[in-house]
Amino acid sequence: MTGAMTTLAAGTAPHGFLSPTGVEIVFLLVGLATLGAAVVTVTTKQLVHAALWLVVALGGLAVEYLLLTAEFIAWVQVLIYVGSVVVLLLFGLMLTKAPIGRSPDADSGNRRAALGVAAAAAAALVWVVVDAFRTTWIGLDGDAPQGTTKVSGEILFRHWVLPFEALSVLLLAALVGAIVLSRKRDKEGER
Repeated sequence: MTGAMTTLAAGTAPHGFLSPTGVEIVFLLVGLATLGAAVVTVTTKQLVHAALWLVVALGGLAVEYLLLTAEFIAWVQVLIYVGSVVVLLLFGLMLTKAPIGRSPDADSGNRRAALGVAAAAAAALVWVVVDAFRTTWIGLDGDAPQGTTKVSGEILFRHWVLPFEALSVLLLAALVGAIVLSRKRDKEGER
């Protein structure tokens, strides 16, 4: 309390919502670029372009983590998602012999229903996150601040082991499914 009074007495205003710092401005700009890449990812009709825009969106998230001083999470984002997941997606596209150009199969014609479901899901997600973290304060001062390797590892291996392993099984199932689909098409082509 006395630190805030000293700051006000010295004539400098405390940092507030209407006086953003340079990091906050960069965070906002990178967030808008990431949002734009995510929108292009789901609206493009070319599957390979969608995968490449997904790389841009996931890379933007990694930059956001860096701006939040969570370097370990940023590198995990790059290695796991940008590296592994997108490569797995591209392998799936290659193994299923997806068309390189525009794909009429990628558009079902239910854009309004899909937009409504997406808006409802986004609203529900925002509501749940805001409700869950409304009274939470994360202090960055202390022995092990949030985002460090120690704290992230403890949280991951204590509370999130099962979802982490379930995700790895899901990715393996997607790769096996792509191989099965490619083999079925090869056998049909031989007849």
